[in-house]
Amino acid sequence: MQRLYDFLRRHPTGVDCFWAVVLFGMALVGGTTNQEATGGRLPVPFLAVSLVLCLVIALRRRMPEKMLVLAVVAGVAQLFLDLPPMPADFGMLVILYTVAATGARWASRFGLVGGLCAGLLAQLRWPAEGEGPVNSVAVAVFQTVPFALAWVLGDSLRTRRAYFAQLEERAARLEKEREAQAKVAVAAERARIARELHDVVAHNVSVMVVQADGAAYVLDAAPDQAKKALETISSTGRQALAEMRRLLGVLRTGEHQEGGEYVPQPDVEQLDELIEQCRSSGLPVDYRIEGTPRPLPSGVELTAYRIVQEALTNTRKHGGPDAGASVRLVYFDDGLGLLVEDDGKGAPHELYEEGGVDGQGHGLIGMRERVGMVGGTLDAGPRPGGGFRISALLPLKPAH
Repeated sequence: MQRLYDFLRRHPTGVDCFWAVVLFGMALVGGTTNQEATGGRLPVPFLAVSLVLCLVIALRRRMPEKMLVLAVVAGVAQLFLDLPPMPADFGMLVILYTVAATGARWASRFGLVGGLCAGLLAQLRWPAEGEGPVNSVAVAVFQTVPFALAWVLGDSLRTRRAYFAQLEERAARLEKEREAQAKVAVAAERARIARELHDVVAHNVSVMVVQADGAAYVLDAAPDQAKKALETISSTGRQALAEMRRLLGVLRTGEHQEGGEYVPQPDVEQLDELIEQCRSSGLPVDYRIEGTPRPLPSGVELTAYRIVQEALTNTRKHGGPDAGASVRLVYFDDGLGLLVEDDGKGAPHELYEEGGVDGQGHGLIGMRERVGMVGGTLDAGPRPGGGFRISALLPLKPAH
């Protein structure tokens, strides 16, 4: 059944031709029956007008305006040739519906005027015997109703299609704007990440230079210190190499450091200062560290700091006046876990679904970009009991 339906939808003209043949057969049967009752034969004008009206149905989708004109010509010929209403006149209703739904505006208006006049003209041309003026008017109105109804149905379909097309266009435009905003936010955040990672690498290289100078100075006098300095250089160099590899693929154009100097980037040890700032601003924060603290790669520490910073900022923005937050920093053997929760109102879903809309939600886009740069995972969304939760796992990959 579905295949048959799909086939019919792919061949609308074939369907119209089928119904045109059916209508022509009905016209022949009806005309033959009437002529047998009167003892005559089917007149050629009857066959010609019926054939033209059936042709109108067959080609109504391909040439609706031309078929409307052809139907009007057939109707005028029917009046002049004194051919009473016939089954093929149904084609006039069909073409009126078609031009109202899909035809040009002038054709729709022209068809409406012709349809409203058809009933009156038919009543004037073939009046019923023995009826008064009131009955004649009533019959004319009754004959006009099908034409008006056909036009109204077609015009309603046109309006509905236009409405859905407008909705689809608007949805497509909003989707493009949303994607463009997300791309802009990602590009801006990547540029900032590139700048910060560049600073981290520059700091590590500076440490290597200082250690190398110290090792060269004490190489003969204190070999043990020189060996320790060389080990520090090796470790720092591997860490810098890992940061540079994470930096690949991030474009940085037109970026300049302010004042021409590199500024040290924040790490997890500065979370105490950040949380104290939040508490002083009126946001209660419960901060706990689980596991054994130890030195982490600079990129991981910077990512952890920025995630906590953005999460607490979102709590102040969207949590409400009485919101409180908790921060958990968990040291695992192979990674660093972060859990930031609040008991406020929670952020709107646009801020954590699809990256945000209308210029909002860029903070969470930045979080995902940062976590992705270090190969971690991030989960952000509303809590079951109310509020908002952000959890992240940052793996501690060894530098090679």
